[in-house]
Amino acid sequence: MGASMTMLKGANVPVAAQAVRVELGWRTSPGTPDVDGSALLLVSGKVRSDADFVFYNQPSHASGAVRHEGKRTAGDGMTDTLAVDLARVEPAIDRVVLAASADGGTFGRVSGLYVRITDAASGSEIARFDSADATVETAFILGELYRRQGAWKFRAVGQGYDTGLEGLATDFGISVDEPQQPQPTQPYHQPRAPRQPQGAPRTDRLPPAPPTAPPAPSAPPAAPPVRLSKVTLTKEAPSVSLAKQGGTSGALRVNLNWEVHKQFKGWGSKLGRAVANHADLDLDLCALYELTDGRKGVVQALGNAFGALQHPPYIHLDGDDRTGAVATGENLTVNLDQKNKLRRVLIFVTIYEGARSFADLHATVTLQPQHGAPIDFSLDECTVPSTVCALALLTNNGGDLTVQREARYLVPERGVSPQRTIDHAYGWGMNWTPGRK
Repeated sequence: MGASMTMLKGANVPVAAQAVRVELGWRTSPGTPDVDGSALLLVSGKVRSDADFVFYNQPSHASGAVRHEGKRTAGDGMTDTLAVDLARVEPAIDRVVLAASADGGTFGRVSGLYVRITDAASGSEIARFDSADATVETAFILGELYRRQGAWKFRAVGQGYDTGLEGLATDFGISVDEPQQPQPTQPYHQPRAPRQPQGAPRTDRLPPAPPTAPPAPSAPPAAPPVRLSKVTLTKEAPSVSLAKQGGTSGALRVNLNWEVHKQFKGWGSKLGRAVANHADLDLDLCALYELTDGRKGVVQALGNAFGALQHPPYIHLDGDDRTGAVATGENLTVNLDQKNKLRRVLIFVTIYEGARSFADLHATVTLQPQHGAPIDFSLDECTVPSTVCALALLTNNGGDLTVQREARYLVPERGVSPQRTIDHAYGWGMNWTPGRK
């Protein structure tokens, strides 16, 4: 991991590992834009389709070869990680471009930007490239994994774009949705499907008279363009209106995924065993709700209170995931078509078993409206013996739901359950009895 491993622009190194982790890192300070990692899987310099673009709104490639694993904070630094299983990259793909984009500023304001490739199995560093000469760029190709005579190599690139993620993606053949204008343009897009046969106007005017048939088949092949917009909630900007995000109807999917940071290699030690046990962490995503008619309750795996989408409480918890795997994690869905019946919803997480606190946990919360940009945030480092954390508060403001980042670790008093602790902190006023799952 020493500086001797740092590569010069244009240099390349062989990658012998079967699978690697690509870590983008930078230093955070006030005014630093948010940085996001992404990957493009290329055949002869272009993507085959928008599905070959892996980023925050499309975190997994269909082949399973590339996954966007999300952000972690460490002291004054931040990382965004991609997992690349080289053995699963389809034979047609000859290059995986590793890029970074800056949200809310230029890379000239991002210090300490680097890309680091490590062996996914051993954690050992294969390559590192530090980018130091950025100015007005808002997107960067930091490096690429490419095939050469049947083997994989990594090249340090360091090529910048001042057109952001959109410019970079479009360059490689991605069709990008127009930013934030979906509502007014949507109705005008619909009639365009029958316009394709208009090349022969006179003869083709008659067959499309029942225009129900042509649009239906033409809808599935034409995948919607990739949407790049998103909102990251921070301490400084902790809330957002769902209506402004276009998220006024359909389902709102809430996802929590996590990773336990295993800093200790010696599993033989007492500390090592504690961390190994920590890796079996079982977290439960839950929600306290209050309806506009005054009814209150909880949605959680305990007591099989999984809720329902089509009738009160209009919140449903998916099955229980005990791994925190990036692809799944814990998921909860809120029916936005019934948002007028919700007064407030507090989404929280408890430790069911596997650890006494959230220490060493790195977690990301994503709220994905069916129609609208995703909203995400990371949980800060936990420094107290907490077993329950308030994640986000949804409040009904005149028919619009506001999402507020809470990221608040609570410490239950002796003999008090995590649920009762969170109820007390947010003034829900419910009666609790012991439950099990």
